[in-house]
Amino acid sequence: MSDEPLTWLPRPAEDARLGLRERKKRQMRAQLSSAASRLFLERGFDAVRVTEIATACGVSEKTVFNYFPSKEALLLDRFESTHTALRTALADPGNPPLESALGVLAAELRALTDWLAQQPDPRSAVETAHRFHQLIHSTAGLRAYELERAGQLTAIITGILATRANRSPDSPEAEICAVALTGLWRVHAASRTRWLAAGASPDEIRQGVSDDVMRAAAAIRPALELFASER
Repeated sequence: MSDEPLTWLPRPAEDARLGLRERKKRQMRAQLSSAASRLFLERGFDAVRVTEIATACGVSEKTVFNYFPSKEALLLDRFESTHTALRTALADPGNPPLESALGVLAAELRALTDWLAQQPDPRSAVETAHRFHQLIHSTAGLRAYELERAGQLTAIITGILATRANRSPDSPEAEICAVALTGLWRVHAASRTRWLAAGASPDEIRQGVSDDVMRAAAAIRPALELFASER
């Protein structure tokens, strides 16, 4: 298994203005998530205790929970990056919501395929990434956590879309379009899993997943036009 961090999805860009304390916090968060990912892949999610992750990083169990609210969050910390990136993109009134979502998805896909291509053995890295996704899909607690965070993301998008169109927060149009936008992540994940399972090259994965996401985006584009700009 590669020694590179397995948390390959985009993280907030490092700000040169950040103090030493904040940089150390980010480094510890990445260290904990990466150590957890390795242990989970080696032994299974349910077989690893949080205290073992803490020991691997030379910290206390309490410290782990200071950075992550749950054991599931240690493995699926990418949701925080996705939520932050999407909020930022959707806040731009000049950028249509669909294009905002597609931009975030493209960045996530690029981060994964760049990570794969940069490994000494890209084929082995593809197998590791596939095992990572299999672990999530085969673990009930992780699937439940994914569903919970997807629901939170849908609620966030609903509110943003309603504001952009000057509609009430419980607007059914905003809610159904938010569900459609969130669905792009499901398409992205399913396509990514298929290409990884096939042992495709990083370039093939990037092209194949991009094509699938764009096909899905074309299907929902007419509905999203209602929220293309603020009113």
